[in-house]
Amino acid sequence: MRKSYRVKKEKEFQKVFETGKSTANRNFIIYILPKTGQSHFRVGISVGKKVGNAVKRNEVKRKIRSSLYHLKDQIQAEYDFILIARPSVAHLSSQEVEANLRHVLNLAKILK
Repeated sequence: MRKSYRVKKEKEFQKVFETGKSTANRNFIIYILPKTGQSHFRVGISVGKKVGNAVKRNEVKRKIRSSLYHLKDQIQAEYDFILIARPSVAHLSSQEVEANLRHVLNLAKILK
């Protein structure tokens, strides 16, 4: 995923947390902030220390980014969102991560 698809700055993260709506399933929490006029969605990924050591956290982030890459044509463009991985994600395969992401994005109503 290109860097233009990422929420990177602390102020942007905080704005999504404070003013956005949240939805969750067993493996992910998602905060959504609608932003009109964007050409594509932007995502911030947060994987805490409870998930595992740095190697495991980076592996989880790679799986999430890969899943988002596969789903990017189905995600509406007018949103910034933050994905927070719960500790149970550490034991999931790539296919399970993608299925769980699809589920939480459906709950949040941002899939086309």
